[in-house]
Parts: sequence; C-alpha cells; structure tokens
Amino acid sequence: MRNRIHYLLLLLAGIISSTQSFAQDNVATESAMRSNGKIYVVMAICITILIGFLIYLLSIERKIKQIEDKH
Repeated sequence: MRNRIHYLLLLLAGIISSTQSFAQDNVATESAMRSNGKIYVVMAICITILIGFLIYLLSIERKIKQIEDKH
C-alpha cells in the first residue's frame, strides 16, 4: 500500500509539472485571468478535482484490499 501511495504522489507530481510546462506558452491569457482574479478560481477547481480523485482512488483501494483479505 505504501508503494502505491508513493506511486500516486509521483504520478500527481508528474501531471502537475507537465501541465505547468504547457501553460507557460500562453502568457497573455494567464495575465488576463490573473488580473481578473479568475486564475485562483480555476486553480481551486483543479486542486479540488485532483484531491477528490485521489480520495476516490484510495477508498477503492481499501475496499479491494478488504475483499482480498476475506478471500
């Protein structure tokens, strides 16, 4: 289980770093969104979705482990 958590964290770090490198090309849009304050809303939604996805994956992993232990 510990290896899976490390794998998920490494995957999450890779996703974040890859999206960050793609986002650097469009500076005008980023500046406009930052000046309007919308960039923070977008970041909050993305982080919320990622955290929700991580919690969902961990809960499924626990349920699968319980089923495996029963059999």
